[in-house]
Amino acid sequence: MKLYYSPGACSIGIHILLEEIGKPYEAIAVNLREGEQYKPGFTAVNPKSKVPTLARDDGAILTEYPAIAYWLAKSNPFANLLPDDVDEQARALELLDYAVSTIHMQGFTRQFRPGNFTPNPADEDAVKARGKDIAEKGFALLDEALEGKDYAVGQFSIADSAIFYVSLWSTRVGITLPGNVAAHFERMKARPSVQRVLQQEGLA
Repeated sequence: MKLYYSPGACSIGIHILLEEIGKPYEAIAVNLREGEQYKPGFTAVNPKSKVPTLARDDGAILTEYPAIAYWLAKSNPFANLLPDDVDEQARALELLDYAVSTIHMQGFTRQFRPGNFTPNPADEDAVKARGKDIAEKGFALLDEALEGKDYAVGQFSIADSAIFYVSLWSTRVGITLPGNVAAHFERMKARPSVQRVLQQEGLA
């Protein structure tokens, strides 16, 4: 397998899942700051121009964080990346999707790329503030979901990989994580898979 990633981007969560699985893979960095995602070398792999992108061993390309995480979990059942119980699986997907689609796409994207949400540069501070509000509300809801748990659905799952990367981003914008989320973040950083990925991506 090949993982196309950018250091510290949301792809770090998929990178962690690959380390949890333990099968051989190649990690290929894509320089988003220099616009490498829009150049032919990458668009030939993923015309969406985004990471994470996973090239499977059969040559098929998978895109979108939830789809990649789900496929990795279901095709590698020995790694226990999803609970056996279907209700708990649904809860894991629910939390993963909330982290990706709301906290990331609605909250952090407004803070990182306010120009995507308004044609008027004078409005960008208001866009950033709204994004911070969305992210903080999201973390408050995650805090409730993590009450009394080490991980999102009790055991480590694909949901935790997504919660980890949005928690990592909180340090970039001055968001203080609530208690349960902060404890989860520290617990994640203590996992050997996470430590290896942070080292590999130059974030240790």
